Amino acid sequence: MCGLAGIFSSRLLPAEELERLTRRMTDTLVHRGPNDSGTWMDAASGLALGFRRLSILDLSESGHQPMTSARGRYIIIFNGEIYNYRELRRELERAGDRFRGHSDTEVVLAALERWGVQAAISRLAGMFAIAVWDRESRTLALIRDRLGIKPLFVYAKNGLITFGSELKALMAGPGFDRTLDVSAVADYLRYLYVPWPRTIFQYASKLPPGHILTITDPAGPLPAPVPFWSAVDAARRGLANPVTAPVSEVLEELEQLLRATVTSHLQSDVPLGALLSGGIDSSCVVSMMQAVSTQRVKTFSVAFEEAEYNEAHHARTIAQHLGTDHTEYLCTGGDALALVPRLPELFDEPHADTSQIPAYLICALAGKSVTVALSGDGGDEVFGGYNRYTVGERMLRTSSRLPVPARRALASCIQRLSPPPRANRGMMASLLSPVTRPSRMNVRLQKIGSFMTNASVAEMYRSLVSAWQDPDALVIGGASTVGLLEELIESPAPVRLVDRMMLADQVTYMVDDQLAKVDRVSMAVSMEVRVPFVDHRLVEYAWRLPAGLKIRNGQGKWPLRRILQRYVPKHIVERPKMGFSVPIDEWLRGPLRGWVEELIAPERLAREGLLEPTVVRREWDALLGGHRRGALGLWAVLMLQAWRERWSS
Repeated sequence: MCGLAGIFSSRLLPAEELERLTRRMTDTLVHRGPNDSGTWMDAASGLALGFRRLSILDLSESGHQPMTSARGRYIIIFNGEIYNYRELRRELERAGDRFRGHSDTEVVLAALERWGVQAAISRLAGMFAIAVWDRESRTLALIRDRLGIKPLFVYAKNGLITFGSELKALMAGPGFDRTLDVSAVADYLRYLYVPWPRTIFQYASKLPPGHILTITDPAGPLPAPVPFWSAVDAARRGLANPVTAPVSEVLEELEQLLRATVTSHLQSDVPLGALLSGGIDSSCVVSMMQAVSTQRVKTFSVAFEEAEYNEAHHARTIAQHLGTDHTEYLCTGGDALALVPRLPELFDEPHADTSQIPAYLICALAGKSVTVALSGDGGDEVFGGYNRYTVGERMLRTSSRLPVPARRALASCIQRLSPPPRANRGMMASLLSPVTRPSRMNVRLQKIGSFMTNASVAEMYRSLVSAWQDPDALVIGGASTVGLLEELIESPAPVRLVDRMMLADQVTYMVDDQLAKVDRVSMAVSMEVRVPFVDHRLVEYAWRLPAGLKIRNGQGKWPLRRILQRYVPKHIVERPKMGFSVPIDEWLRGPLRGWVEELIAPERLAREGLLEPTVVRREWDALLGGHRRGALGLWAVLMLQAWRERWSS
């Protein structure tokens, strides 16, 4: 895992100036690559490539980047890992290629020379963001992996193109215009992230997953990126060609594929471990790791003082059963709160998923012992783990059959059923599991009531995943967009609504919330996190699973549960899903209150002119009164305000 940055300019600069600017960009990415750095310039073409290296494979000088291909045609900077590079290397060696070292970067270069960009990239299995300069055609190709595991940002204005692994590198580059995209701001406040291809800045974009952007002339309009793989096409192909074997054989085949996928993710020349939350996904990954390892796998978890948010005892039990070398860290409220001021530095684009806090803390713990860690991220989106795929899907189907007036009347009744805030609910709380206690039940009833007021299924699903139901009323001059999520939910294929929901999440929420979060918090501590469930080979197979196998008897991830029971007793892992979060509403009302009041002071918001002060104040007053429903929306506002304080000028 590394950090890359570069410049492609129609205004030619001296080589020394190009190098200075490129190093200024890569200096912002030292955390992504503390072990080595390099630059390469073609001043006559206005091109510069810069790199920061986190050494993982081939720790020698042979792995240094930027790297030139054997015949000198291609220059590459590459962030990520190629899990099938050994197989590709053997094939290339049989064809006559010779290698200086044993890095996957050198294999990618040889593949480019032998097969060309499109054909070579289509054969890579892994996570990657790549910039490659073709000296013959004088073209720059920017490439992002199929499912968006690795980030790649692009800035284009007035004949200048810059690109990099994080926005902070682009901001450090020449001529960066920090004008905000107010529609992106509205989308961010709705979803807690900015959906690709937009960024928070008007002239910067995210390269879509599975695309290649080829640039010949930086003075012209930025070309449209071309897909080399599509999650939507993969889903439709898989559903059209389902596995027909008996369930027992399907489970056996899936287990072998999981084990092979995890094994391919273990290649490393540095210490490696796993992040273990105690849930189904991370437990599956660790079970496979320990099964194929000759030594005890290093596992890590974070414990919390608040019982409602603490899964550490589950992780500890699983680690003991599997025999891993387990490390646990007890996180106090003070530890978590101390991180809050640092979040805008870690996330140079606003990001408001509160799980960013425990995610950083577990990465910081693991990073003290290992350089690479595997995680269970992506399992919910690929195998149907979220409650919205069961309860939510039923509600959507049922609600869509009701006339809109009847649905809205029912929604009004549901909202009135919401438990009173901060009442004495001890008996009710004692009867409910942590995931359904009134503090969360209140929020869920409000969300159900809100989504039922919408006219279409797409609008209802959007409401279900929205922090702010009407961000346009909050953002002055903002107009949230109708994007890929709505298009996929309304699409005729896949036929089943639950499949469309999972697909929409795979190409939106998983990319810009989950994977972006994991990348930023792990890279902040110079550690690479690998995500076996997001390997495209496993994703393609998962789409071939028969209808009803992923979700059975109202329970998601059914095949993963059955496979996990071969490694861990059922009673250890079968429990309600908790998620990975923090008591953000309590923090905002309590120890963070002064910070909140400063960031959303009405006179400050009025002076800045981006957010409507009365709307923000109304939600803040409601939260102070004990209503939890607006906590996530307010957290998004606060992360935006803190981000603007750090980055917008």
